[in-house]
Amino acid sequence: MFKILEKKNIGPDIWQMKVHAPRVAKYAMPGQFVIVITDKRGERIPLTICDYNRKEGWVIIVLQVVGFSTNRMVALNEGEAFSDFVGPLGQPSLFINEDREELKRKRFIFIAGGVGAAPVYPQLKWLAENGVKPDLIIGARSKEQLILMDDLREVSSDVYIATNDGSEGVKGFVTDVLKKLVEERPGYYDECVAIGPMIMMKSVAEMTRGMGLKTIVSLNTLMIDGTGMCGACRVTVGGKVKFTCVDGPEFDGHEVNFEEAMRRQGMYRKEETESHKCNLDKAVEDSHNKKA
Repeated sequence: MFKILEKKNIGPDIWQMKVHAPRVAKYAMPGQFVIVITDKRGERIPLTICDYNRKEGWVIIVLQVVGFSTNRMVALNEGEAFSDFVGPLGQPSLFINEDREELKRKRFIFIAGGVGAAPVYPQLKWLAENGVKPDLIIGARSKEQLILMDDLREVSSDVYIATNDGSEGVKGFVTDVLKKLVEERPGYYDECVAIGPMIMMKSVAEMTRGMGLKTIVSLNTLMIDGTGMCGACRVTVGGKVKFTCVDGPEFDGHEVNFEEAMRRQGMYRKEETESHKCNLDKAVEDSHNKKA
């Protein structure tokens, strides 16, 4: 069992949990993920590692409530435990194996959309610990959905914000900010890392292709099983079939077939929505029965 040490609400339907998992913490690297199972009847939920502490043996995950299983996860409180917390899985961030001196000479621009801020944070933290502080663009629908802002500012150089409604930063999209930055400093950035909703990463990759700016994306939202056995996270990268959970989750954004990836991501949306509605209805009925 994996005890929940801390739990806090950090945004609308967005929760952060610190979990005691010494083995995962010992080997975790930025870009990797864990498979979380709430109890013996729970399904496998892949979640990117947001932070870890090898000495104290904890790992932080961030999840957004979107359906039945994530609702069950956030129903657990501090002191309770997950049945399984497996990892670290997947490949570490691609820059981990680069020569440290060459890495220090590179100028990165990171782009985080929504809860994509969670997997971006450990990458920025690792880079900062190795003498690199990239610029960061953060996007969200509104100010309330901006998460981990203090942590992200600490490990970034300059931070730029874009919200759809204009409640914080620039009113618009992360691509609007990226375009402005590149126009102001042509050729300044060497590499872009974008993590967030699939449509956001697609838009960023399309823009940076024209700029000649190398772009890495994370397809973690495609994962289900986490071992490559289910095949649900198949994606075409550079004309070859890859499995996000074992070959990724990070890939060259200019080689990803985003149309295919977006179709695959939406395959079970109807069933998930119906399941979520049924369980909400049941919860309401149970509540009424208790009052009666």
